Order: sequence, then C-alpha cells, then structure tokens
Amino acid sequence: MPDDFDDLDALKARLDSLRPLPAAALRNLHDELVLRWTYHSNAIEGNTLTLLETKVVLEGITVGGKLLREHFEAINHRDAILYVEDVARKAEPLSEWQIRNLHRLVLKQIDDDNAGVYRRHNVTIAGARHVPPDVLLVPEQMAALMRWYDTEAAALHPMDRATKLHVDFVKIHPFVDGNGRTARLLLNLELMKAGFPAIVLPVTRRLAYYEALDTAHVEGDMAPFVALVRQAVREGFEPYWHVLGIDRDA
Repeated sequence: MPDDFDDLDALKARLDSLRPLPAAALRNLHDELVLRWTYHSNAIEGNTLTLLETKVVLEGITVGGKLLREHFEAINHRDAILYVEDVARKAEPLSEWQIRNLHRLVLKQIDDDNAGVYRRHNVTIAGARHVPPDVLLVPEQMAALMRWYDTEAAALHPMDRATKLHVDFVKIHPFVDGNGRTARLLLNLELMKAGFPAIVLPVTRRLAYYEALDTAHVEGDMAPFVALVRQAVREGFEPYWHVLGIDRDA
C-alpha cells in the first residue's frame, strides 16, 4: 500500500480553495454523479439498463422490456446515495446499524426478507479464489470490522481507510446479495466524510476490480485495489474542473 496520497491531497486542497462552489454547478455535478454512480455500480452487478435508460427510470419512467428488479435497483441505489450523503453531511460514525440500513435500501422491494439481514447460509463468489467465511462467523467478523473502524481506522489516511473498509467488507460478504453495491457506497461514504469527491468505478474496469479484490483477499496484497481506487479518485475531480472551467493542469 502506498505510503502517502500527496497527489490526491493536492487535488483536494485545490478544490477546497475554490469553495464555496456555485449552487448551480453543485446541482449539475450532483445529478450527473448520482446517474453515473447508479448506472456503473448496478452494471457491475449485471443490471442491463443503459446509462440513458437509468436516467429515465430515475425520472420516474418505466423502460419497456426491462425487468422490474432492474428498475428497483436504479431507484434504490439513488435512495442509498442520498442516505450516504446525509450520513456524510452529519459526520455520523459508522456502525453496523448504518450498514444494515444502507443494505436495506439497496434491496428494498427486491428481496425484503434479506434486506438488512446478515446471510443465513454459506455462499461462494463466482469466479473468485476467495471463499467468504462460514455463516456462523459473519456476526463476529462484522463486529471485529467495526472495532477496527472505531480504533485503528481513525489514524489512517481516508484512502487507506476507505479501501480497507471496502476490501474487508466484501471479504466477509455479510449479506446474501447486494454486497458489492453496499461496499462501493461505504467506500464513497468514507471519501465524502473526508471531503473528497465520490468516485465511480466504471463497469469497463469490472474485471480489474474483481481481480484486485481477489488479490487482496487471497494474497493480502492491497496495491492493485488501491491503485484502481486512486485512479477513480483522480477522475472524480475532473467533473469539477470541467464545470468550473478550470485547466486541470494549471
């Protein structure tokens, strides 16, 4: 894992120097982020809505030929983002209760029996070398993750904290479904709490994303995953420079 994130800290400092940002620019940035984040996070998990179809679904229009589940996945993810933004704005400490609430939003009206409920049976991750822990170990491993968060995590750079939270959460795989979406929401929650823009992990990097996670889980090597997130964080600043009309290299 890198020793520092000076490049990202410099980008954040530059953006901070421009605050407060114009309200119209913030609205534009927010709408675009919610759409791209929702589309890509769902597409990674197999949702077949296109970017434009996701846009109209979020506007309340039904897309013909698409599953009802896919519509709910888009709407639910938008609602989960709004929840994450509210938690970040209030700087609330992370808890298992929050994670369950977040997952409940992700699976609302899709699988209400399992929404916000830790899995009741063992699972495997298709194509991955890593095998999630036995179902009986899930509660204690989630409790251990929260103890880490409440103690050691605070001293880490937000990038270290966010990436480790994501990796360890997915390693436990506490829910029967929706773990990936929830993990990416948690990653962004940590970045947003620290004043970084939320990131979008594009579906085009799905294979690299899965491979980096598996490497972290099986070999204990976080470097590929951190590199992937670092790239996404750098890209997360780009919409700000564009909307503000600023030369990113200036």
